[in-house]
Amino acid sequence: MLKLFRTRPKLNWLHIESETDLQNALSADGKVALFKHSTRCPVSSMAKNRLENGWEKEVSHIPIYFLDLIQYRELSNKIAEVLGVEHASPQLIVIENGTVLYDASHHMIQPSEISKHI
Repeated sequence: MLKLFRTRPKLNWLHIESETDLQNALSADGKVALFKHSTRCPVSSMAKNRLENGWEKEVSHIPIYFLDLIQYRELSNKIAEVLGVEHASPQLIVIENGTVLYDASHHMIQPSEISKHI
């Protein structure tokens, strides 16, 4: 018997790969989320999967930016400096008009939790 597997829709990540991308994310109108991901960390991969599986259901109205913090560590440091949020990996930060509304790391990065705080 042939089993059919539904593929989950991929999250529409907005990538931060330059200072300009970061400024666009930080100056965006309304709420946005920043996900700092370590490509070397299994906990970060699990957090990324949780976001991809639940974002559309829980918080689809918020754009989400993706930062590969291994490749762009300077940009990750800049986020911590500008927003005044201590660096963590993985980390999800929700901001609105440059103000931090919510910050989570590791196993607390879950769309259902994020939706409660925004």
